[in-house]
Amino acid sequence: MSTPASREPMFPFRTVVLGALIPAFIFSTGIGAMIPVLVSFSVERGATIALAGVIAAMLPIGQIVADLPAGALASRIGDRRAMLIAGAFAAAGFLAAGFAPSLLTLGAAIFLVGAANAVFHLARHSYLTEVTNPLQRARVLSTLGGVHRIGQFAGPFLGAALTLGGDLRWVFALAAVTSLAAVATVFTARAAKGEDDPDQRTHRAGTPPVRLKQVLRDYRHLLLTLGMCGMFVGAIRGAKQQVLPLWGEHIGLDPTTISLIYGISSGIDMLLFYPAGKVMDSFGRLWVGVPAMLALGAAIAMVPLSSTAAQLAVAGIFTGFANGMGSGIMMTISSDIAPAEARPQFLGAWRVLTDIGIGLGPLTLAAGAALGSLAIGVLIAASYGPMGAAIMQRWLPRYSDHANRSTRRRAGITR
Repeated sequence: MSTPASREPMFPFRTVVLGALIPAFIFSTGIGAMIPVLVSFSVERGATIALAGVIAAMLPIGQIVADLPAGALASRIGDRRAMLIAGAFAAAGFLAAGFAPSLLTLGAAIFLVGAANAVFHLARHSYLTEVTNPLQRARVLSTLGGVHRIGQFAGPFLGAALTLGGDLRWVFALAAVTSLAAVATVFTARAAKGEDDPDQRTHRAGTPPVRLKQVLRDYRHLLLTLGMCGMFVGAIRGAKQQVLPLWGEHIGLDPTTISLIYGISSGIDMLLFYPAGKVMDSFGRLWVGVPAMLALGAAIAMVPLSSTAAQLAVAGIFTGFANGMGSGIMMTISSDIAPAEARPQFLGAWRVLTDIGIGLGPLTLAAGAALGSLAIGVLIAASYGPMGAAIMQRWLPRYSDHANRSTRRRAGITR
């Protein structure tokens, strides 16, 4: 049975493309340029491999600290304003990192970038959940995940071109420029005069905001069961972000080669976002989530077997393919189960768990390096994929029936 909502365009230009997808792409390009050179940049300034891993982990740690405040901020001031603030702070963080006088300052600047990243992306996620037809949700959110991947594909190649000059600070300057460009795009996407501002649709009901403590109390069982899946998925994806640069540095590759390998992996990753969303919308979330996490664990376990650039590139290709299979899975699941009356707060709590995992991934690699075996750290990180798949298989069916009924009700389907 069709509905009026199902005939609406899936990607309206002002609200979805200009208001969400283009800014996400631009912002992610800067992040993608920075990630593969951050380890080398830290080592260049006197850090050990283990300390460089800790500095890289400041990005997800900053996200963790900012997740709950990000939900409250987006709920209070609206998505567009939250993004404008976050983009400005990210630009300041990138510049501070590029010209940091010490490793402590570098770590603090990366922490600031992570915090701004949390606000920027949580606001986008909450907003798209609000404005998208639930029957098209997985495709739209997978596309959001896809444009992040496209940005992280383009970013390393731009960064690699800048590193040819020998000064890695130019990569951080590029990232600052992309952050400001994302701010400008969000500003351009504001509602025209007399037009309904989509940012404020959920702020007009006149109801008092739901307190975060109430959300945590009411949904604690869900967060402590299915939310653990989000944490393990975040952990293996956090390790995936750093495993290629760390292993590349470990086997003696130069920053330009590492950036190119990372970019190839990201290129494979970005190709699968729309098919992943189509499968999720048509057949269900488990059809994508479980195979993707099993495959990603196996792919990361291949990395310690490489000793040359070509071998690492092959491992990177498989890693990118496996991660791309699961594009948008956690955003879609969390949107399915988020309460409409407290969506930003719930998504903030959910992101705390996923970002704890994203921080755990690089820290696992760093711990392995500090204890004398980066390879063991990589294998432990690879195990997070099967753990996440097992929890998803166990708990998602318990919530899927309720989520499906809610989805059909919101879409206007009564049977």
